[in-house]
Amino acid sequence: MVNNILQMGHMARGKAEFGECMQSEMPSEECSEALELKAVDAVGFIACNISFENTAGPEKDMAVALRSDSDLSIFYRCGIYGYQDSLYPHSKRQFYKECIIAGTVDFIFGDATAVFQSCQILAKQGTLRQKNTITAQGRIDPGESTGFSFQFCNISADYDLKATTETYLGRPWRNFSRTIFMESHLSNVIDPKGWLEMDGTHYSDTSTYCEYSNFGAGAKLDNRVKWPGYYILDEREAQEFSVDKFIEGNLWLPSSGINYTGGL
Repeated sequence: MVNNILQMGHMARGKAEFGECMQSEMPSEECSEALELKAVDAVGFIACNISFENTAGPEKDMAVALRSDSDLSIFYRCGIYGYQDSLYPHSKRQFYKECIIAGTVDFIFGDATAVFQSCQILAKQGTLRQKNTITAQGRIDPGESTGFSFQFCNISADYDLKATTETYLGRPWRNFSRTIFMESHLSNVIDPKGWLEMDGTHYSDTSTYCEYSNFGAGAKLDNRVKWPGYYILDEREAQEFSVDKFIEGNLWLPSSGINYTGGL
């Protein structure tokens, strides 16, 4: 495989910035062209030591910093910064390793099959009375293999987050949304309920949200949501969302030279 590699500087220092476009100012297609890095669609794309930032600010609604449609793509020691909808793993198999990802509402959203391993996930301060949701996964068919899996990650507050701002692991963007947090540190930034419903929908009835062996003040399970698709996984079940199982990483990651953990 010939990889398409983008590399700049040291970890999270180089930036690809996108300006002031926001959803309310222009049609969605035009806005998408202005906000998304459209180049990330080649098979085997690798980005190392570079950051992507959307500077539109918290009041500007949807503002994507990075979109990826690249199958077998790797983002290693990258920074992805924005507010609402910072990172858009739109489709296909993707791997994020030792990245910093920061935002407010649905700031990791899309319908890729993606594993985030050893990443720093930072909740920022949004607008007044706005609730933070880290993920909004978009699976629309229960037969799809898509979903987000977070392993060995650190979920915490960015420097500007107020203690009164509610922050959740995610909410269902589509009716069969699927997200897993496992073996990760969840700080006290996470609301005891863990997960939030999507306004005006019943997607929580058909979505899949799972946790396994997390730790930290935000990992307590006593007051978690009681949705039909919310599960505490056992070790065998959690293995299905590991790098080797979920994105078949053992078949394509070794050639990159990037260290990763294939199982639990």
